[in-house]
Amino acid sequence: MELKELYQEIILDHGKNPRNKGKCDKFNKDAKAHNPLCGDKVHIYLKLNKDKKVENLSFEGEGCAISLASASILTDVIKGKDFFTAKKITNEFLNVIKDEKIISTDTLNEDQKTSIMSLSGVKEFPMRVKCATMAWHTFISALEGDNKNE
Repeated sequence: MELKELYQEIILDHGKNPRNKGKCDKFNKDAKAHNPLCGDKVHIYLKLNKDKKVENLSFEGEGCAISLASASILTDVIKGKDFFTAKKITNEFLNVIKDEKIISTDTLNEDQKTSIMSLSGVKEFPMRVKCATMAWHTFISALEGDNKNE
């Protein structure tokens, strides 16, 4: 199977069967975003424990397959990571979309890197970049925002 086909398969799978969809229990941080140009919406729910570890992470939203797949991949890859690792992975992903870089962090396994890289093709379609990055920007807003339940 060609890499491009594999990437399409990953996006379709996450788009049709999103992981971590719904409001996670006992979240203490959240953020939401809306792209009025296409109608994509995402609401990120995050439970950050006292050790600054992403204990739980989920999303609610609606939109295109890329938007849903991106939110699903984000929650799948980031859940369980500490604050600084989560920020590093997110920043690397956002740089991948802007430039011709690859994910280099050693905190991800090869499957996780492949899942993230499956979204890299959107840079060829400027109108779709927002679809792929909205959940990630929203996650950073939730991560760095004030706690809701403390």
